[in-house]
Amino acid sequence: MRKITLSNGNTVEVECLSCALTSGMIEPDGGVVLETEYFHAHQDVAYPIRGLIILASKRHIKCFDELTEEEKIDYIKVLSKIRKAQRDVLGIEYVYYFYNEDTTHHFHTWMVPRYEWMYELGRSVESVRPVLLHARNEMNSKQNIQEVMGAIDILTKELNK
Repeated sequence: MRKITLSNGNTVEVECLSCALTSGMIEPDGGVVLETEYFHAHQDVAYPIRGLIILASKRHIKCFDELTEEEKIDYIKVLSKIRKAQRDVLGIEYVYYFYNEDTTHHFHTWMVPRYEWMYELGRSVESVRPVLLHARNEMNSKQNIQEVMGAIDILTKELNK
């Protein structure tokens, strides 16, 4: 079991955070943004950044090459749909995509938006970790959380119409 601190300050103890989220055992703040037969999309539960979406496989796998052909097709369709909604309804111009295979849980892709304030913490890929830590430690204000929750609501409506 692992202890994980969520952006809302709550701590959960789970074997696999992604399994807990995709199965509904843990409800992400704001709920599920989009769900398909193979994937589950939600606001990142650890970092309160407006529009930071996690796209997680429902199956407990670790590597992209473990996806079935049906899952690969669904993955690209869902990833593209979310990205279009980020741009169209949230005005997010740039997104960094990350997935790593040495994760302690399972296959998921981070869709990390880039905002002007982030450039103070660095440019390009090396700035992502400082940005995430800054968000976790410094962006839990009521106003920012309301903005994050508002973005979840807007994305959810757009993606499920």
